[in-house]
Amino acid sequence: MGRGAVRAFIQACVLIVLLIALPTDGMASTIDTRGDVTLYFFWGKGCPHCAKAKPFLDDLRQRHPGLQVCDYEVLSNRKNVEILMTMARERGFEATGVPVFIIGNHVIAGFSEEKARAIERQVSALLAPRKAEVPAAPPKEAETIIIPGICTVDPNALSLPVFTVVIAALDSFNPCAFFVLLFLLSLMIHAHSRNRMALVGGTFVLFSGLIYFLFMAAWLNLFLFTGTLAAVTTTAGIIAVVVAVINIKDFFFFEKGVSLVIPEDKKPKLFERMRHLVHTGSLPSMLAGTVVLAVAANSYELLCTAGFPMVYTRLLTLRALPSSEYYLYLAFYNLIYVIPLAVIVAIFTATLGSRKLTEWQGRILKLLSGIMMLMLGLVILLKPTLLNNALASLVLMALALSVTAIIAVGARKMEGQTEKPRP
Repeated sequence: MGRGAVRAFIQACVLIVLLIALPTDGMASTIDTRGDVTLYFFWGKGCPHCAKAKPFLDDLRQRHPGLQVCDYEVLSNRKNVEILMTMARERGFEATGVPVFIIGNHVIAGFSEEKARAIERQVSALLAPRKAEVPAAPPKEAETIIIPGICTVDPNALSLPVFTVVIAALDSFNPCAFFVLLFLLSLMIHAHSRNRMALVGGTFVLFSGLIYFLFMAAWLNLFLFTGTLAAVTTTAGIIAVVVAVINIKDFFFFEKGVSLVIPEDKKPKLFERMRHLVHTGSLPSMLAGTVVLAVAANSYELLCTAGFPMVYTRLLTLRALPSSEYYLYLAFYNLIYVIPLAVIVAIFTATLGSRKLTEWQGRILKLLSGIMMLMLGLVILLKPTLLNNALASLVLMALALSVTAIIAVGARKMEGQTEKPRP
């Protein structure tokens, strides 16, 4: 799926229009009247590839006296992000990270030896005497993969959407959310009304996603306020590791010691609200009660799943994106997050079946989230730029699933545990 197709899919899913920044004065021309060339260099503090590009640009400027380099730091300056997005879009390119180099009508994202040669070829071509009006052929750049007759794929642009899908999908298998929803739907079966079950379940899922979105938006704004301080990223990584260790502990010692679950003293209140909801005759009262229940339940559930939203929003703020696109990705994340909940509602409504989350299933979900979060925490602490690679996100997910399966099978054989429903 190409970059444009991925972005079109995200926009269609969440119905948010991206901000189109207005052009900055004086940015229309990249070559002045004397024939000199301007290279626009967009970079970010803490970006290792940007740091490698700076000595190259200094050397390039010395070897080409007609070259002017204008640099813009984008991670701590939001206005520069708008300049980047505007200039890139004018050239038919969507910038999803740094560094980005703009020379004439050409945009080169990322930095490597091959891309350095491509930049120099383009500069040399633009500085060469204009013997003919035929424009120089664009250099061959290893930044896209062309699938004949289908699309052009930019691996750099795919990294953030793929990362979003991976983390949101893992986050969506939340034992606390499953427990509350399954219990609610089990009670709704006694009403013998598929319409009411679908309406109550759908309302619960909708408001669960909305509350989660607001929770993630709070994390997002906190990280945008703190900027790209390395200490903030390190703190996020440490918290992720701590949460991961607690979740992994819960697999081996379920709900013993510190646990990130719905507090036992809150469960009776939730159950009472659910039972009252089932016996409500008025449809408006039932929907209002469902909204109140969703708010209460999700407030308690935040402890179960705080790690993934924190890690995701921190890594999101390390990308150079316009403000509206940050919220676009949050909305896309939450769409993925509620899909399993919506599937549960659909199955229950169609079959009027009854099922509870067993302790063993809850432990496996805890183990999976713990292992994945541990990997993410270590990556954030050691090499956060690794997650700019779409393949890295998929490899982490595959490793988490494999390790979870191996541990679960081994533990099952050793314990000889029989499944028992949670109360």
